[in-house]
Amino acid sequence: MEIGNQIRKYRKEVNLSQDDLADRIFVSRQSISNWENNKNYPDLKSLLLMSSVFNVSLDILVNGDIETMKEKIKADINTEDIAKFKRSGTIFAVLIILLILSAVPLYMFGGIISSLVHAVIFVATMYFAISIQKEKKRLNIQTYKEILAFYEGKTLKDAEKNRE
Repeated sequence: MEIGNQIRKYRKEVNLSQDDLADRIFVSRQSISNWENNKNYPDLKSLLLMSSVFNVSLDILVNGDIETMKEKIKADINTEDIAKFKRSGTIFAVLIILLILSAVPLYMFGGIISSLVHAVIFVATMYFAISIQKEKKRLNIQTYKEILAFYEGKTLKDAEKNRE
């Protein structure tokens, strides 16, 4: 949510007109209108005064409704992303096992062709490793716990991320 929508929402919740809010935080009614229409943004002093008038924390006023944000995060995690991530992870796991197990037999019993086969397996493994890293970055998952939570369609709480 944008700050203008937040100001309008909380102003209406406490049944204040733009004039009334302007009087309480020592600005003009036009300033309130500009903020609500996202033409410009309030200064820190005005934000602090509004958070006091609305009886909400500055964080909630600036960042928006926590529940709305949680719903948006859940909506952003779709099953297609989870399925793609799982598929890439499975392919990567199979390729890395194949790469490790095939190294000695291919080099001991084969010549240049088996070396090429091993190189192709290596390139494919690296391709999937890089694609998994890109997906982790795109989906903002970095730790093992976050990956497990993502697989289950959940997100880690910020406190858990910080602790992790």
